[in-house]
Amino acid sequence: MASTANPVAPMIKPGVASLRAGEGTSFLLRRLHSLSGVVPIGAFLLEHFISNAEAIKGPAAYGKQVEFLNSLPFVFLLELFFIWIPIAYHGLYGLWIWYQGEGNVANYPWTGNWLYTTHRWTGIISLIFIAQHTYFLRFTGVHLPTHPMQSFAKVQSEFQNPWMIAFYAVGIIAACCHFSYGLWLFAAKWGITTGEAARRGFGYVCLALALVLIAIGAGSMYGFLATPNQPLDTNTSESLVMR
Repeated sequence: MASTANPVAPMIKPGVASLRAGEGTSFLLRRLHSLSGVVPIGAFLLEHFISNAEAIKGPAAYGKQVEFLNSLPFVFLLELFFIWIPIAYHGLYGLWIWYQGEGNVANYPWTGNWLYTTHRWTGIISLIFIAQHTYFLRFTGVHLPTHPMQSFAKVQSEFQNPWMIAFYAVGIIAACCHFSYGLWLFAAKWGITTGEAARRGFGYVCLALALVLIAIGAGSMYGFLATPNQPLDTNTSESLVMR
């Protein structure tokens, strides 16, 4: 009587095979990219929005806040290692991820795909906004670290152009949305939220955070726009000096 031979199970070595160098490096870089978006960039974003909200109180309060931040010990090193280097890495590596990715929202118009596409574009807009904002305030005209009380008037001078008001509004909304959804992704990737219920609940928290930050940003802009234009002393302009 013929019998059917059972297939022999393949021999599998115990343990987990090591990742290839490229895969391991990519995994590490992506984890660092995710982490840098929350700490320290996310922390800086929250601080920046809170500090800018001083504009609602008027030019004096805003100038004192700028003066306080620039009086912190080792402020140059703090900005270099906890703001500029993380932003540069997060932005440049984010561009690389954006370049490698393929949008398929037209073929698969699911919520996840829309969020993914929106996250990519808000990241690009935020990077452009940060570059312009930093260049104007730090590298042109009045040197604010040495003349902090001119900071309110300097921002107001840029708001004389209606296109710049629109640019700031779009940049603020993009930064808030990008950070909030990035925080949701961070929690999912790092195993902080496990399961659909936890991710859905945290999604509402992140949505609320985005709306609160947008409201704070709008309030800050209103502070600059509603206050009578402050005189900008162009005689305080000087060449940029590392201090």
